[in-house]
Amino acid sequence: MASLQSSCTVVAPNPRHRTPTSSKPFSAKPSYFLTHAKRSHRFQVSCNGGANQKPTADGKVDRRNMLLGMSGLYGAANLVSDPQAYAAPIEAPEFKACGEARDVATGDLLDVNCCPPPSDKIIDYKLPPFTKLRIRPAAHKVTKEYLAKFEEAIRRMKALDKDDPTDPRGFMQQANIHCAYCNGAHDQVGYKNLDIQVHNSWLFFPFHRWYLYFYERILGKLIDDPTFVLPFWNWDNPKGMQMPKIFDNTASPLYNVNRNQANRPPAIIDLGFSGASDDLQKVVNNLTVMYSEMIRSVNSTTDFMGQPYRAGNSPSPGMGSSERGSHVAAHVWVGNPKNKYREDMGNFYSAGRDTLFYCHHANVDRMWSIWRTLKTDVPKDITDPDYLNAAFMFYDENKQLVRVKVADCLDHRRMGYDFERVDIPWLNYKPPRKAAKAKRQTISPGAQNPEDLFPLNLKKITRVLVPKSAKGKADEVLVLENIETDTTKFIKFDVFVNDEDDNAEELDKAEYAGTFAQVPHKTKDKKGKSTITLRLTELYEDIDVADDDTIVVTLIPRSNGDDVTIGGIKIIPSPPRSG
Repeated sequence: MASLQSSCTVVAPNPRHRTPTSSKPFSAKPSYFLTHAKRSHRFQVSCNGGANQKPTADGKVDRRNMLLGMSGLYGAANLVSDPQAYAAPIEAPEFKACGEARDVATGDLLDVNCCPPPSDKIIDYKLPPFTKLRIRPAAHKVTKEYLAKFEEAIRRMKALDKDDPTDPRGFMQQANIHCAYCNGAHDQVGYKNLDIQVHNSWLFFPFHRWYLYFYERILGKLIDDPTFVLPFWNWDNPKGMQMPKIFDNTASPLYNVNRNQANRPPAIIDLGFSGASDDLQKVVNNLTVMYSEMIRSVNSTTDFMGQPYRAGNSPSPGMGSSERGSHVAAHVWVGNPKNKYREDMGNFYSAGRDTLFYCHHANVDRMWSIWRTLKTDVPKDITDPDYLNAAFMFYDENKQLVRVKVADCLDHRRMGYDFERVDIPWLNYKPPRKAAKAKRQTISPGAQNPEDLFPLNLKKITRVLVPKSAKGKADEVLVLENIETDTTKFIKFDVFVNDEDDNAEELDKAEYAGTFAQVPHKTKDKKGKSTITLRLTELYEDIDVADDDTIVVTLIPRSNGDDVTIGGIKIIPSPPRSG
């Protein structure tokens, strides 16, 4: 290897800070982020590479090669909190190299070719100008005129499957985008047999935003209406907690037979998979879930957005609170349990075959837009260049293969759309404060110390005595680390603190701390590993911890507890919240 002449400076981190928020998302141009991006690692390293660096085929210098020549950097390696901090962004996949997608459990080939048609011409996409924002409506409130347009657009998209199956705008071609990016058909560029996975990391929100953006534009093109928008399934509001009725007309192109027939309207969605039989209990549980995943349990930007995912990383480093919460719940609630893998919505490879998928993800996208406006002490934007420069490939409404970057989708309004204003009832839906301190003798029987339990295969409800980092109402987070799962299964468990009654159907109480869940998907070895943190600061305010130096954490398996093992549990002081 050619020698590298590089000068490096290890820079001390910025002090812990709070980023002010406002009612409007920060809308600086992407060039600002790319120029002024800061890393959120313990130390920053600034390097000037020598002239002997060998550029890659596309003329770029690989920062991983640069690291190999830094004789002084290895001595400081233990100062860097993330060993992959200077890898590189995930690059857009090479469509010509797209391979086979396989069944999540058996490894058998899927019954569909998920790969998109290749193209020799790739365009770096530029957001087009617009004069007026297009407003995405709530699905339960759409007009007859809108519904007629939506149905006609889907009808024409499905017709392309027969008229020209290779047209990238066809219904199955569009559905297969999700299959290819989520079930192992695309390898990371430069890393053979290392999948690209757009779930379970900080790529989750931006990928799906771009996906819906082009899907929406294709539908508009097919009916010659550039103002067309997708509706959003308003499952975070009691008025929208049923499957939207426009998707339940068996004569409509929006209908899909591969849904859970028990959950057709007027069934109320159960975002917490609590098993509650009472509809009112489901509604209050849903509002509690939303408040928890959007505000109460979120301590840092990546707690909400998902964990860093860079070139060369293994897929699925960790989901954010919204992805593993309401997002997963809606997928699994709609999917047909009579199908082997809950197709269509209940599995990544088939989810895009259901038109309701796009309506669901329009609300997921809305959650990201709302979260960026919340006035909390958690910064709302990730400024890491490896996030901002991550790229995807899609076909646009003109059948052109385009490359897009995360940096260009941070503000949805710059992309030309917004959402109908509806009430957000979960915004102030704090659980009621506990009237009296939990009695230790009531909650501690059967609870064990972590060293006697972990690694823990979560086969049953388990109570754990977890030492606090400080007595009383401290600013702390609960860490569940090295959560190993069978990725072929729907996994879900809930977390409670100092809970006396163990009523698994009730989530609307101060002791509810958060959840972990996953949609079945394909990985090379059918195993996933991640870590989650749950903020305890507000929870401590709602229960009386007084001078306690230990709390009792209750872990309740909701689905396939046998297929999840938690490596460890601990409470630590709240880490810095910078993005």
